Amino acid sequence: MKVLTLNSGSSSVKYQFIDTSTRTVLCKGLVDRIGISGTSLTHKRHDGHQVVITDSIVDHQTAINCILDILVDQKHGVAKNLSEIEAVGHRLVHAGAAFKQSVLINEAVRNKLYECIEFAPLHNPPNIKGIEASLNRLSATPNVGVFDTTFHVNMPDYAYTYGIPYSYYEKYGIRRYGFHGTSHYYVANRAAEIVGTPLEELKIITCHLGNGSSITAVQGGISVDTSMGFTPLEGLVMGTRCGDIDPGLIFTIADRENFSVDQANAFFNKQCGMKGLSGLSSDMREIESAAASGHQRAQLALDVFCYRVKKYISAYIGVMNGADLIVFTGGIGENSTLVREKSLSNLDNLGIRLDPERNKCIRSVESLISHSESKIKVMVIPTNEELVIALETERIIKNSH
Repeated sequence: MKVLTLNSGSSSVKYQFIDTSTRTVLCKGLVDRIGISGTSLTHKRHDGHQVVITDSIVDHQTAINCILDILVDQKHGVAKNLSEIEAVGHRLVHAGAAFKQSVLINEAVRNKLYECIEFAPLHNPPNIKGIEASLNRLSATPNVGVFDTTFHVNMPDYAYTYGIPYSYYEKYGIRRYGFHGTSHYYVANRAAEIVGTPLEELKIITCHLGNGSSITAVQGGISVDTSMGFTPLEGLVMGTRCGDIDPGLIFTIADRENFSVDQANAFFNKQCGMKGLSGLSSDMREIESAAASGHQRAQLALDVFCYRVKKYISAYIGVMNGADLIVFTGGIGENSTLVREKSLSNLDNLGIRLDPERNKCIRSVESLISHSESKIKVMVIPTNEELVIALETERIIKNSH
């Protein structure tokens, strides 16, 4: 089956056109800066042919139209017509308690998705815009929603329950949901394949580190705990998100800054994290460079980020009573030698020993980076969320017939 995967952000749409029978990426690309000056569409075919188109792309509908047009373009495309797109798979961040599995999108599902906006107000609206834009142009093509939360639905209740009145879980579905599920699922399965051990026999800690970051404890193929919670705000310090804080800070800062609820939500999601700590940027590459040049707040931001990663890795070793593998993935996890080194330093007593030379691996290439004497293997595995979305889309469609 040929599946178009769409990952719609607030000002971008990532896409891949995948033949699931061969797991071949026929083409992929990114529409960036939607509704902002300097909009561009970067499109790359499987044969290496690449083109960058700069144009005014004012909204998600225009972006989706541009993607579909270039897929069938005689010079740059990979399909003769749009009918070759047999399905569209959408990355959706948060379903609340409404959907525990991937779902074929119909009107009832669309209505329910709007009700779930409150669970991830920064992510769900652009995800839904991508769906609406796709359905407007490909009304006869099945569209499937694949949720970030699905991989975490089998967490034990003591791991997902918050210390608030239980009635709030019953009334409003307030619990830990977890995110980056397709990424954690993919790298855990891929790690098991690489070491040649059934996933069901392994304890794996997967570290998805990027602008949004989360760590998951995977035991026997099941997510038994994860750092993100009811929303993607909890857990690690991230690009612009604060991660774990004393809830009392929310009231204190909101009171002193005279924030409304919406303003407080935007502040803790968009002005905190690495951006707020460093005062420079949310981009780890810029922060590492500034820290190396002696910028003290950039160094502090880097130290805080890696310390939080170390805390979660150590905690999950305790949760699972050990670990066999630690996997780094995501833009930072795959590419930052320094972050991996700092996050795993001084963990010898837990059985973790990094090999400095192996850790200098080629960026975004599957690599074993632990020392040969390390009891816990450490790996770098580039994530492939789009493949998971495409395969899930195919499965849902086949099961719906």
